[in-house]
Amino acid sequence: AINQIMFTEIICNKPGASGPSGLITFEQNISSICTSNGEIKSRAIVKYSAAPPPASYALLQEKTDLKLPPANWLRENPQLGSAGTTILGTSSKSKPFSSFGIAYDFIDCIGDDVDVVSDSENIKKLMKIPYSKSHVSMAVHRVGRTLLLDELDIQELFMRSSQTGDWTWLKEFYQRLIDQKWQRKKKSKEHWYQKAILSKFLYYSINGGGAAEPAPDNRDECEQENEKDEFSSSWPTTFTSTSSDESVSADSSFALGQVTSVLKEQNLPTLFNEGENSQGLRNDFVRNIMWTFEDIHMLVGSNMPIFGGGRYPAVSLRLRDNNKPINILTGIDYWLDNLMCNVPELVMCFHVNGIVQKYEMIKTEDIPHLENSTFSTRVVKDIAQNVLSFLKSNCTKEGHTYWLFKASGSDIVKLYDLTTLCEEEEEKCQNPFTLPVAVLLYKVASNLMLTARQNRKHYGTVRTLLLNCVKLLDQERHPQIIASAHYMLSELFQLDEPPEDGGESLRAGGSEDSYSDEDREEEDLSEDSDDSGSYTNCPSPQDDSKAVAVIRSVGELSVPEKYKSTHLIRPSCAFPVSQDKEERCRHVLSYVLKGLKAVDGSIKKESDLPAADPNTPIPLKYEDRSATGACAAEKGISLLLERGQHCGYPMRMIPGSWQHCMKMQLFLKASKAYYVLSDAATNLSKYGRALRYIKLSLQCYDAYCSVSGTLHPQVLQFHSQCLSLCGDIQLMLAQNTSNRAAYLEEYSYQTKEDQEILHSLHRESSCQAFNMATDLAMDPECQLFVSSKCYEAAYELLASDALKDHTSDQLAQVLKRLGNIRNEMGVYYMNQAAAMQTEKEVKKSVSVAEQEMWKKSFAFFEKGMKDFEAIEDSTNTALLLCNTGRLMRICAQAHCAFTADQSRAEFSPEEALYYNKAIDYYLRAMKSLACRESHPAVWDSVNWELSTTYFTLATLLQDYAPLSRKAQEQIEREVTEAMMKSLKYCDLQTESARQPLYQYRAATIHHRLASMYHSCFRNQVGDEHLRKQHRSLAELHYSKAVSLFLSLKDAPCELLRTLLEWVAFAEFTMASQSSSTAKVKSLTGALEIMTDTRYAFQLIHKELLEEQTEVTEPPATSLTSGLNLQEVMKLTGIFEPSFSFLLLQLIKLMTTMKRKPSKKDEELLKTYKNVYSKLLRAEKSTPLISRVQLYMELLQQLAPQTGIKYLSGSGNTVPCGF
Repeated sequence: AINQIMFTEIICNKPGASGPSGLITFEQNISSICTSNGEIKSRAIVKYSAAPPPASYALLQEKTDLKLPPANWLRENPQLGSAGTTILGTSSKSKPFSSFGIAYDFIDCIGDDVDVVSDSENIKKLMKIPYSKSHVSMAVHRVGRTLLLDELDIQELFMRSSQTGDWTWLKEFYQRLIDQKWQRKKKSKEHWYQKAILSKFLYYSINGGGAAEPAPDNRDECEQENEKDEFSSSWPTTFTSTSSDESVSADSSFALGQVTSVLKEQNLPTLFNEGENSQGLRNDFVRNIMWTFEDIHMLVGSNMPIFGGGRYPAVSLRLRDNNKPINILTGIDYWLDNLMCNVPELVMCFHVNGIVQKYEMIKTEDIPHLENSTFSTRVVKDIAQNVLSFLKSNCTKEGHTYWLFKASGSDIVKLYDLTTLCEEEEEKCQNPFTLPVAVLLYKVASNLMLTARQNRKHYGTVRTLLLNCVKLLDQERHPQIIASAHYMLSELFQLDEPPEDGGESLRAGGSEDSYSDEDREEEDLSEDSDDSGSYTNCPSPQDDSKAVAVIRSVGELSVPEKYKSTHLIRPSCAFPVSQDKEERCRHVLSYVLKGLKAVDGSIKKESDLPAADPNTPIPLKYEDRSATGACAAEKGISLLLERGQHCGYPMRMIPGSWQHCMKMQLFLKASKAYYVLSDAATNLSKYGRALRYIKLSLQCYDAYCSVSGTLHPQVLQFHSQCLSLCGDIQLMLAQNTSNRAAYLEEYSYQTKEDQEILHSLHRESSCQAFNMATDLAMDPECQLFVSSKCYEAAYELLASDALKDHTSDQLAQVLKRLGNIRNEMGVYYMNQAAAMQTEKEVKKSVSVAEQEMWKKSFAFFEKGMKDFEAIEDSTNTALLLCNTGRLMRICAQAHCAFTADQSRAEFSPEEALYYNKAIDYYLRAMKSLACRESHPAVWDSVNWELSTTYFTLATLLQDYAPLSRKAQEQIEREVTEAMMKSLKYCDLQTESARQPLYQYRAATIHHRLASMYHSCFRNQVGDEHLRKQHRSLAELHYSKAVSLFLSLKDAPCELLRTLLEWVAFAEFTMASQSSSTAKVKSLTGALEIMTDTRYAFQLIHKELLEEQTEVTEPPATSLTSGLNLQEVMKLTGIFEPSFSFLLLQLIKLMTTMKRKPSKKDEELLKTYKNVYSKLLRAEKSTPLISRVQLYMELLQQLAPQTGIKYLSGSGNTVPCGF
């Protein structure tokens, strides 16, 4: 085999650490120790060293008398560290909480990276168990995957118990266990003599001068002092269980000094002040080393003095009695010390009765092969692995104190759960490890919170650590740690992010339930197979039944892999993240409440409020403001921005105290949780519940403001979000008035948890500042008003100097909401005005109330447009312009004039003014949109409204012409202009739901224009050119109207009327003609138009048949016919005489014509006579459907004669020419 040692150096850092002399050095050595049996891997990183760089040791001259003390003896020296202040030379006795001191300083390593944290002496003691007959007594604690090992001096503990009365049960148990009466063993004189010799040797070695002046021999005095020290208690007095106030105070003081401040990123205030860790919890080791021995990672503390001056950078010095050979225990001790500290060489100084004889230098890898001290490094490695596996497999519960015990001279090693044994006793006692363990759990959890945001797999670990921490602590004694732990628990549940799905598992954590007393107390984590070791939980003689696990023989520890650990100290349990937001928020609120209870319990009773029953609900008042309207709300709405002072609620906490800081964070967390609940309820349309939650959120915020001196910009931003959400809810309540009873029931409900949180809030604030915004009003106007004020307050917050540079996106959202609520209020007042107009029984002038509604509506529309223009929202700006246009039309309708008999008067100038204003607003809306592609739906809506306004204006001008003010020609021009503009905005090409409406309107416009030109043509006298123009325009518009009505297929009456008017126009044209040929031509053309009515009669006949079917056989679904029977009767009454007149005139003219008729003319005449004969013989009393059927048959006979061809399709016929 090849023996090799490698050295490197690197700087490591332990923040805030310093050695006794203030000199800090850092080093890292990596060594690989090879043996003949194979390579033992050992790697050590010095995380922190308080000693200076190793100085060369002084080679003492032969015959130097070590019994004489050197001049520098017992003076503090950084080379020796803590060994320099005691005559013991090296620290062979561990302090009871030494591992906790190390863990506190290297909290990043605890939980996952390190298997064991302990004093190096404890590690060596465990690795020597199979070779040693001495007793082993150690306390074991688990934090995550890390085990903390500390010497448990059971005898010293019992000395303490005799004074305090604690641990009496353990004393009795111990006496039964070793089957003898307990007594204190005193150290021999020889023991103290050897310690003093070693101490003097070390001081001689660092003195550098072999002939140092001897100092007075005070060995006896030192021995007495040390003996006194040895018998005095090294247990921290703060862990004494007493009921005195002084003990409580000291205990709390210790806790505050130990617990670190948690993350600033978590917004948790600095709760604890780091101070000197006294009472045995301070990390007093000269160096802390991260030692990897094979696959075991250990964080150890060592005080071994290291010197330079050999062939290698570092050596260790040992003093040996030349008359006593080195045994295997000493060899293992030296070897492990050198491995842990990466010391490649050992220098042994031999003496006889304190007189130096010689020095011998031994390489570290040669130590296992020394004479009388030969041991297998592989066996030591197997012992280490088996002991670790045994402990990891059985020390499974975080927060529990385990006791690893081997009696002197015994081969049996037992592991007891002292926490469980203590709980089984009738008289409860204080476990001195409880507080250090709880503090460590808290520290590890708070450290993990640093990475929890980025890596959510730590959430389960943090939650388990904190829950176990809280279980260990008494709320009355440690309220600060408990409150802080509960706050961090609430921080684990992310309220602003959805839980991750799929790939990223939230495991490796565990949950509170995984370690519940009921489920896990009796769980057997040992394996029962033949290969899994010999320890068992089965009852055995004496007190084996009390042991968690037993190693029957220490010899088994030397068998490779005798004990196998799955290393699953914490079961793989998922962090309980629910997809349901409400459930997550409820978890948060439950932890917030526990935190608040802890804080409230710590405040002096005399400053508390009068006792309130937490089971008595605090009423969430609602009121109906319909009588007082918005005026009552306006009085207190300023409180949204300037929160009212909590009069009568003096500050009960000292500003800056931990209670003050913690309450602020808990109040804010509760406010955020209620906000998320409110938002979720809003999304579910549970607006009563949403209003209750936002009320609770704002009450928490009010309490936060009561205890907070200044408000952080992020808090102000959150407040604006709350106000914005409150505005949303009030708006939705105003829009959904039909479910008020359900909303009231939701609003009035309260959980016990909510009640208790409210009682805690009322300790600091009246929580009345936001009542105006969160009360459930019954009046929609008041709700809209409150909603607008909430948005205005949110906007003012975001636009303030504190936030204006950080919230541009949120500001745009609030402005959009503000524009929307102002639009809603404008629409509300506009509808109120329209309702007043409709409800007027007697048509009279506009009332003052109506005008007031118009002004309010117009003002809100104007403000809303400014809001949308500020964020360049052209679409919503167009919608508000469109609504303003509608308001102008309502104003125009209100100014409609009536005569004394309540009939419609002429079109008034006021009507024209408001209609023109409406047109202006619609045109501005079109301009705002720019093109249809920007927002097709809004564009189409504005386009329709504009076309409608022009059409209404033209219709009123035409039907109620202001002839008293304007000339006929001017009115006709205005009507034509308005009609053509309306026609311009009739979108006949785009396929949409409005396309049939556009077609109908276009057809109606053409019909009205045709009728107007028809009338002008009849009444025009003199100007022949103008008459021809009117005639031409009338024919053109009649033709277009007929074509559009034909395409609709659902307007037979309109089609029939238009055709009959067109026939009448042709008849009037014929009357002015003198030539028979011209008259025949005109009558033939009129008859062709009349023939086109067949299509209208077909539609009417079809609808009449459907009505008959409905009467005889009611259909499954109700069908409503749009046919106006009275209109049909009226039109058929016009059709028949006109049809008869045309036929009669044609027959007369064709009969009396002078020229000889052609064969075709004879056939036409014969057909006309036949049709006319049937028409005359028709019974006048026949049903309408029969008469319509007759008209269809007669017109069908004329169709081939007139040259009109019909296309058949879908049961209908449509003339090709149209």
